Amino acid sequence: MTILADMGTGLPEIFLAVVGMALLMLGAFRKTESGTLVAWLAAMSFLVAAVLVLIGARQTTLAFNALFVVDSFAVFAKILILLGAALTLLLAISYNERARINKFEYSVLIVYAVVGMLMMVSANDLISLYMGIELQSLSLYVIAAFRRDTLRSSEAGLKYFVLGALSSGILLYGMSLVYGFAGTTSFDSLITVFAANEGGTQPVGVVVGLVFIVAGLAFKVSAVPFHMWTPDVYEGAPTPVTAFFAVAPKIAAMVLFVRVMFGPFGGLIDQWQQVIVFISLASMVLGSLAAINQNNIKRMMAYSSIGNMGYVLVGLAAGSETGAQAVLLYLTIYLFMNTGAFACILAMRRQGRMVEGIDELAGMSRTNPAMAFVLSVFMFSMAGIPPLAGFFGKFYVFLAAIEAELYMLAVVGLLTSVVAAFYYLRIVKVMYFDEPADAFDKPGREISAILVGTGVVTLLFFLILSPVLDGAGQAVRVLFSA
Repeated sequence: MTILADMGTGLPEIFLAVVGMALLMLGAFRKTESGTLVAWLAAMSFLVAAVLVLIGARQTTLAFNALFVVDSFAVFAKILILLGAALTLLLAISYNERARINKFEYSVLIVYAVVGMLMMVSANDLISLYMGIELQSLSLYVIAAFRRDTLRSSEAGLKYFVLGALSSGILLYGMSLVYGFAGTTSFDSLITVFAANEGGTQPVGVVVGLVFIVAGLAFKVSAVPFHMWTPDVYEGAPTPVTAFFAVAPKIAAMVLFVRVMFGPFGGLIDQWQQVIVFISLASMVLGSLAAINQNNIKRMMAYSSIGNMGYVLVGLAAGSETGAQAVLLYLTIYLFMNTGAFACILAMRRQGRMVEGIDELAGMSRTNPAMAFVLSVFMFSMAGIPPLAGFFGKFYVFLAAIEAELYMLAVVGLLTSVVAAFYYLRIVKVMYFDEPADAFDKPGREISAILVGTGVVTLLFFLILSPVLDGAGQAVRVLFSA
């Protein structure tokens, strides 16, 4: 009965693992022309998994010898991950067909990457945490280099693999130090051990191990100074892969970051808060300044994502329930903004050829007015201009920083937002004031539908702000109820 109960708790992950094997068999037996069918089936399986997550949403439940936990925090994050994966997988269909990489293996790899992400956000032990990260990472290494006939894609995959292996080693070393000095890898046991030493000084090995764990997780969210892979991988990987990298893995890694810092290491906030403040400041500054001179829009979005992760880390640095709530709200907004922006990038196709230069957007307001409007919405939102969604994300993370008396963090965040607005508004200027180039090709149905959907959510997010904020607040409460 215990095994059956555990399997019921992990039903969404088990379902997707079985779906991945079934799709692999389907693709292998159909051989040719199975890529589109497998992609649609995989996207639908994500929606089914999201339903299973909601059905299984109840009070906190431990499974598999307390290695795996399902709580309101995990449920909220899993819905975001599954939605982001489904949207970015649909974005890839038409691109993969045109680029002749419409292989069924692509969707299968995405499925198993998502399984790893779901395990990450439900990890209740350092061992299960690492298993989830590696299952995700192994799939991502392959899809980064999925377009094997181009040097850029192969280079992106190799760089991501080498630096990813380095980050995994750093993370493992930190985990081994924590285990060596604390005697356990369980999150619940670590909380108890650290609470017992709360009056005294924690062993130096634990603090050093914590620093290495923070460094390993910072790599996964591409926070400075562990961001070096991001621009090259974003630019070199196929655009749908870049869209996927920018959304689901970032959300999963940041949610895991929050769970680890507020869970087992919540009592050590004095040791890790300064580190998080530093990488948040560095990420915001570099993300805002380095993107200014970029002419490739994918590379610009890479630095934009670094800056965005810096803003999210402001909520984590606050070390409070309000900060954690702001993190989930920001990630929700980030999902729609980034998915929509990459849908626009995928629609940048002229005479059957993909273009990535920002100058290629010249005069788009006259040649493709609808797309120019939607892209402007995403750019204004990322710049944090009210009443668009991005404004509320930044408002609540800065509010959490002010409540935690991290005034310098809030001030630097505001200043870097102003600087970053330059390169976002530059795109709007190019679209509306430069002499028009040739019109872009008409985007496919999937891209058009996603553009409309994400554009509406970004534009009218203030209408659903209250329920999303309440849901995020209820989700993070479990982290602070112990």
